[in-house]
Amino acid sequence: MTALHAVKVRAEAMQEASESIPSGMLSVMGQAESKFKYACLEAQEHCKTLGIEDPVCEVANYLFPNGRVIAGNLQALKYLQQNCQKFHFLRTKLLPVSGAFHTRLMASATEPLRNILKEISIEKPLISVYSNVDAKKYMNSKHIRQLLVKQLVMPVKWEQTMHAMYEREQGIDFPDTYEVGPGTQLGTMLKNCNLKAWRFYQHIDVKLKDETEEE
Repeated sequence: MTALHAVKVRAEAMQEASESIPSGMLSVMGQAESKFKYACLEAQEHCKTLGIEDPVCEVANYLFPNGRVIAGNLQALKYLQQNCQKFHFLRTKLLPVSGAFHTRLMASATEPLRNILKEISIEKPLISVYSNVDAKKYMNSKHIRQLLVKQLVMPVKWEQTMHAMYEREQGIDFPDTYEVGPGTQLGTMLKNCNLKAWRFYQHIDVKLKDETEEE
């Protein structure tokens, strides 16, 4: 059994969960005055007035200070967009995804993933690997399995992970950080989380060779 097969099982289980309830994810650029938690509660109450039982609307990704992805029922996300000024949101954008990932709407996908992970050999990493569930280092194989399942229904704590990775005593240099591939999204988030660490960041673009160049 390979890790790639586990990825396939995870993807199929998440897709099945997505198809059960119309849901999605909303990228939100906020500010100091933004009320993310209050906004989610208001959106849930709105959904209840529409007859939706046990609606979901919660932060699914902590990207950087005041940068969030909120996920849940589509009706809740549309309500947030329509009332963005009320909650002091600067910008909102629906993401092109099929479901509310990293929320309890993915609960049905946890059991298939938990079962397949039991069949895979997992060892403690030789280097520091952080889980974005709690922004802490993985400790052992049992710990890894538990957190990989939790990640389906828990928010991605990217901002908190950045703080944990780059935390150091005064006077100790930051490490060189490389983002390999198209785009600089990770670098942008690092800049918003830790400007001093970002100064040691470098983007390495990867382009496919043009056939005419090979000739």
